[in-house]
Amino acid sequence: MITLAKMTKTQRQAAKARLRMANPFHLLATGFGSGLSPLVPGTIGSIAAIPFWLLLTQLPLALYLIFLLLSIVLGTYLCHRTARDMGVHDHGSIVWDEFVGMWITLLAVPALEWRWIVLGLIIFRVLDMWKPWPIRWFDRNVHGGWGIMVDDIVAGVLSAILLWLAGYYGLF
Repeated sequence: MITLAKMTKTQRQAAKARLRMANPFHLLATGFGSGLSPLVPGTIGSIAAIPFWLLLTQLPLALYLIFLLLSIVLGTYLCHRTARDMGVHDHGSIVWDEFVGMWITLLAVPALEWRWIVLGLIIFRVLDMWKPWPIRWFDRNVHGGWGIMVDDIVAGVLSAILLWLAGYYGLF
């Protein structure tokens, strides 16, 4: 499977054309189509995860965590399947991993206020795009559906820690 960085613009467009929104794996992997944005699909996917997170906040913590675990397991398969169908490992339109990363990040929101949600989004996107250690290690060394998911899971955990620290120490 080819990597996105080694593809020409024509190849990227051809891979995207292989997506079928009637296919439930593709629909979920693209974050209900949010990953099809021509500009910053990862950021758009991360933003699209927020309304779903708002619904998840209504669950008891134990159910939220069970849902999160199921989303990781399901996401590993659907990201693998969609990447295989597209012929590209971790195409930018696959954003289920961003959904999960945001849901992990926003676990640490100290108050249900927009400023905290936006700060969580910013921290997560910076870490997901910059990929400092250990995120970069997972991104480069783990492959398949788990490889697509795990760097965003780690980015989400690190983002949640930073968001929690900001709330705990009153930094924001």
